[in-house]
This record gives sequence, C-alpha cells and structure tokens, in this order.
Amino acid sequence: MRALILDMYGVVIKDPEGGLLPFINRTFPNLSREDVYFHWKKANVGELSSLELFRNLGFQGDLDKIEKEYLDTIEIDDSFYEFAPILKKHYHLALISNDLKEWSRYLRDKFKINDYFDAITVSGEFKIKKPDMQIFMHTLDKLGLKASDCIYVDDRIYNLDAAESLGMDAILFNSRNVQYHGKTVFSFKELADLLID
Repeated sequence: MRALILDMYGVVIKDPEGGLLPFINRTFPNLSREDVYFHWKKANVGELSSLELFRNLGFQGDLDKIEKEYLDTIEIDDSFYEFAPILKKHYHLALISNDLKEWSRYLRDKFKINDYFDAITVSGEFKIKKPDMQIFMHTLDKLGLKASDCIYVDDRIYNLDAAESLGMDAILFNSRNVQYHGKTVFSFKELADLLID
C-alpha cells in the first residue's frame, strides 16, 4: 500500500454528527434538520456559497461573522498532529471531504493541516460528493496511483463500501460507535498501530 486517504469529519475533525443544526437552531429554533440540510446539500456540492447558505436559512447582518462563529465551534482530533507525521513516513496522505469549499479552506488553514496531505479533494470544489466514484477517481489521479495502492479511512460505512468497490482497502474510523464487518479503529494511535509494523 502506498497511500492513505482520510475523510475529514469524524476522522480528522471531532464531533462526527456536526454542530451545524444546533448552531442554527439557537437563532431559528423552528428550522428542522430537513430545512437546514436542503440548503446544506446544495452548498456541499458548490451550488451555493457558504454565505448564501446562511442567507437562505434566514440569517441577516454580518454573515462572515456568523459563519466564523459557527466554524470556531469545530474541533480537530489533536492526536492527528502526533500520528500524521508517523503515517506520512510510510504513506502518501490524501484527504477527501464532503464539505463546503469555504469551510474546508478555513478549517484546514486554521488547524494548519494542508501540508500533511499530498492531495486534497473537497466536494464543494469538485462539485461531486462521496460516495460517488468520481471523487475517489479524481483523488487517485492526483496521487498518480491505482485504487489497489490505497487504504481509505472514513467514519461512514457507505463511503467505505464505495472505496472498496473500486479496489481500495477500507478501514472504519469508528467515531460513531457503529457495527462494521471490516477493519475498525477508534483512534489515530490504533490506525498507526494497525498500519505500521
């Protein structure tokens, strides 16, 4: 195996369920999950900007400030900083994230993680999201590798199934405490222990 491809939310970033709905419900308690994610799904594939998302949900005023307030509720798994350099000695590292392009850039800059990755693919920029095969193929092209050269790590089983169907090895980063038939880790330490002799 030559490359390790990581998901962002639920792997590198903590709180896999995300705090978006609770954040929005502080201002708009009557907005349902369906109301919010109708607009979020469009922004997630680049059909809306991040500020248009907030505007469509009813926010007014300084949308940049509101957005930053939301993004600053998001935390990284600090153990990433300890184990990413160790993993990088053995593998090319890549990132595939279903995310708004503006949010991904902000968080990657804030947490200073861009330099850990040889390839980064974000659904809001690519306009296609996991589990669509094309987002995986795009990342393989960036890496110059075949699927069989890669290990894919995600907290969502349907994304792992998509990666496996292409020929990647798959590992569940089990931040959601779900049942899974395949390889499972609960931390970056366990991931490093599994992958490095």
